[in-house]
Amino acid sequence: METMQLHRGRLIDHVQLVVRDLPASQAFYKAVFEVLEVPLGGTGEGWFWYDELFVSSVDSEAAAGVTTGRHHLAFQARDRQMVEAFHRAALAAGGHDNGGPGERAYHPGYYAAFVLDPDGNNIEAVHHGQARRSAPSVVITF
Repeated sequence: METMQLHRGRLIDHVQLVVRDLPASQAFYKAVFEVLEVPLGGTGEGWFWYDELFVSSVDSEAAAGVTTGRHHLAFQARDRQMVEAFHRAALAAGGHDNGGPGERAYHPGYYAAFVLDPDGNNIEAVHHGQARRSAPSVVITF
């Protein structure tokens, strides 16, 4: 297999989801990000955020008054056990199964699980197999 190099932190600045039921989304993403070990970045009237993901209610000043529709977001997992914990936590927090933990044919070692969030977004946790990271995350200070 050819060696691949993945870059994180240089293409996406942030993703915004505008949701119908903010408390349901907060409960879902809180459970998901606890097992993925991503801390809450902040919260306010009608919104919350985790790293690059910003979620707001339809009536929030941060939204244009309509939901964003259905999206596919894939979150990084450290190992297969984290993918499995993601799937359990997401289902327990109101998500709907969209593909249980297992290997996928995308490339050797691709291990993922898929869950629909309260607004029908396809949320994935993926572990790409044995890999070496140059750093745990990109830290931007401004």
